[in-house]
Amino acid sequence: MNNTRILVVDDEEDICEILQFNLESEGYEVDTALSAEEALEKDIPSYQLLILDVMMGEISGFKLAAMIHKNKLTEHLPIIFITAKDTENDLLTGFNIGADDYISKPFSIREVTLRVKAILRRTFASETSDEAEVIIFDELKIDIARKKVFLREKALDLTKKEFEMLLLFVVHPGRVYAREDILQNVWSDDVYVLDRTIDVNITRLRKKLGDFGKHIVTRLGYGYCFDYQ
Repeated sequence: MNNTRILVVDDEEDICEILQFNLESEGYEVDTALSAEEALEKDIPSYQLLILDVMMGEISGFKLAAMIHKNKLTEHLPIIFITAKDTENDLLTGFNIGADDYISKPFSIREVTLRVKAILRRTFASETSDEAEVIIFDELKIDIARKKVFLREKALDLTKKEFEMLLLFVVHPGRVYAREDILQNVWSDDVYVLDRTIDVNITRLRKKLGDFGKHIVTRLGYGYCFDYQ
């Protein structure tokens, strides 16, 4: 990820400065913009990741993301939304637009850098062959080609469905999956599956992940998601 360029767009100058300083300390090249209008004057396709504040002036972060994803040259760019708002509707709006992650203010710098690293790692891995694709989050490693999961270097004995659910969550951290979504993505080949089956498998998966299972979060009334916090 050498020479990885990140654009931070936030109307709070101190937020831009804090993120720029800390991300540059991690080895990234970081530019900032204090509005969506200022961001649009930059060479958006030259960046590998965008960090957008939601609540800005005339053009919100949501509107800016929608504009960026309508452009063929930038439709693939991963986006992290940062906002003071923290409601389920905002989360769903962001992910429906195509967000890769969503961080609420106030946030810790460690949280931001971890999420940035994870997203860039996934983006980089997706550009390589499937045989070499490995997803790593902290001490959790998912070897997609070998269909194996390791926690602190120890292999976990997951069923096919448990592996596919974990992969679904980790590839899209923060995105809330309703039971119907999980059924379509994991049980698509089955004729009939009860919602209770998903709940049971989630419980088993959490148990096998031990203390790491806390990252699979239940969003009451909505479904499940993988949360970095």
